[in-house]
Amino acid sequence: MLQLKNIDKYFADRRLFAAIDWHIRPTDRIGLCGANGAGKSTLLKLLAGLVEPDGGTIQVAKGTTFGYLPQEGLVHQGRSLVVEARSALAQLQQMEKDIRRLESSFSAQTASAELEHYAHLQQEFERRGGYLMETEVGKVLHGLGFSAEDFDKHCEHFSGGWQMRIALAKLLLQRPNLLLLDEPTNHLDLPARDWLEGYLQNYPYAVVLVSHDRFFLDQVVTRIVEVWNGALTEYPGNYSRYVSARDERIAALKAAKQQQDEEIARTEAFINRFRYQANKAAQVQSRVKQLDKIERIFLPPERKKISFSFPAPPKGGRIALSLKGASQHYGALKVLEQIDLDILQGERVALVGPNGAGKSTLMRLLAGVEKPVNGKRVAGHNLLQAYFAQDQAVTLDSARSVYAELMADAPVAMVPRLRNILGSFLFSGDDIEKPVKVLSGGERNRLALAKLLLHPANLLLLDEPTNHLDLQSKEVLLEALKKYQGTIVFVSHDRYFVDALASRVVAVGGAAIDSYPGNYGDFLAARQQLGDLTHSAKRVEQHADKDSTAESREDKDDRLKAHAQRKEEQRRQQRRERELRILEEHIEQAEGALAKLEKTMAQPELYQDQEQWRHISQNHEQLRRQLDDMYLSWEQLQES
Repeated sequence: MLQLKNIDKYFADRRLFAAIDWHIRPTDRIGLCGANGAGKSTLLKLLAGLVEPDGGTIQVAKGTTFGYLPQEGLVHQGRSLVVEARSALAQLQQMEKDIRRLESSFSAQTASAELEHYAHLQQEFERRGGYLMETEVGKVLHGLGFSAEDFDKHCEHFSGGWQMRIALAKLLLQRPNLLLLDEPTNHLDLPARDWLEGYLQNYPYAVVLVSHDRFFLDQVVTRIVEVWNGALTEYPGNYSRYVSARDERIAALKAAKQQQDEEIARTEAFINRFRYQANKAAQVQSRVKQLDKIERIFLPPERKKISFSFPAPPKGGRIALSLKGASQHYGALKVLEQIDLDILQGERVALVGPNGAGKSTLMRLLAGVEKPVNGKRVAGHNLLQAYFAQDQAVTLDSARSVYAELMADAPVAMVPRLRNILGSFLFSGDDIEKPVKVLSGGERNRLALAKLLLHPANLLLLDEPTNHLDLQSKEVLLEALKKYQGTIVFVSHDRYFVDALASRVVAVGGAAIDSYPGNYGDFLAARQQLGDLTHSAKRVEQHADKDSTAESREDKDDRLKAHAQRKEEQRRQQRRERELRILEEHIEQAEGALAKLEKTMAQPELYQDQEQWRHISQNHEQLRRQLDDMYLSWEQLQES
């Protein structure tokens, strides 16, 4: 569907792409990988037609449509959310208006050509999902995390991250043949990220994306294209397969290069030795020509094996930190209500839930930055905490350089390792001398995180530490946190990071919390066993002492209540399944009746009898509306 031929692209005096050839097929799922600055975003813009190549040609199949999502910078205003989302379906809306206009103009004298045009419009409208427009808008907006209350809110009232969600929703509703996504998960929480993953797995057309979310790449893409040194190298499979295949390829390239270097050295030695001997002139010239013909093997740059470790944490108590009956309100908004939570020494607790559920509020209560309106925060024995907030970057001194800002608060023992730490957060070479005031928002966040990690602590409270980190930097941070001997409470929207680190998941939502042992995968499995419910309102179960030999009466009551709740939910689920089967039978009957009506309406002689045409047209419209209502009910039952 799209082919790049001999493409060159320059950035200032640097050759970004050197005569690249690449072919994208109609149902490809491609992930672009490579170091920062390699040209991944530029390649997406080339595909989208937003920048022109400096050489070569781009061939596009007829009828190809493009949808491009940049990393940031899109703003929507002047319309409500649902109206803005519907604007992505402008062609379908116009088609519906044309159908209605034709219907109102029909008479006994209507020409057969116009009737054929009407029938064609109806078929095309149905093929493109016109009758499900409203259902699809609701499905996509809900999937990306918008609530029903958001639908009538004007777009200018949404923050930058939600603005990008609006842009993504519009792209998905347009369903272009080639979907180009630059970091689509940057502004998504885990539930929305999971929904997008499933949506793209079932997307019927080609997708090319850049992402620093390893789990997302593993689930969505079937081909990795590595961008390096002006060239593209393809690897079949997902990201994990690419990592191993790339290592195998580099090992083979190293062996081939060593053999080639030895051959070149022998050839050059022969040339140098016999260059001035007349009786060897023909052989020397032959060797010179051989050298000229050799295609030199170039190796990708070695990935730096940067690592660091946290200072050894001071010893603390069995319970690092607790909240007892804690509530937090902002005016009439009750974000958290009567929360009981114990954080045990050595745990890795992930806070999960949709944006706005209260994860950051809970983190601030744990950190002591905010006091609860009710209840209390109880610090464990010898608690020494470090807290990384989402807006931690505002605490940096803009007058200092990157290196000076990190060194200002560094313990003496850490000073020799400062450059390695900066390197792991993408600051290397001359970057460490940049003034803080010229750093981008992402660079500031990375520096703030690097600065925070210098100090010894037995409890780390990290609110989205993986934001703005590339895949390699996330791996460095993850390995450091795995080796850390203290306690961690963290929020992250990177599924791979949460799965690899968490030993317990605390789901936040509905002003309550719910606790699940294990990582995010275990949490999802537990949710599915309960019918994939939204976060329950029940309070987190308290950890019993290990030496306890008998359950308290209160614990038994809690277990009985939980058992009764599970049974009741199973009964509700069975009722929903029965309702779903009955509804599907009604939908099938209605679709059959609608098909018969449309077959009748396609017959030209029908329009000779105005009364009969009007009667059938009214029946068709009534049946279509009933079917739309049934589709919506089916969608709601499926989601529940």
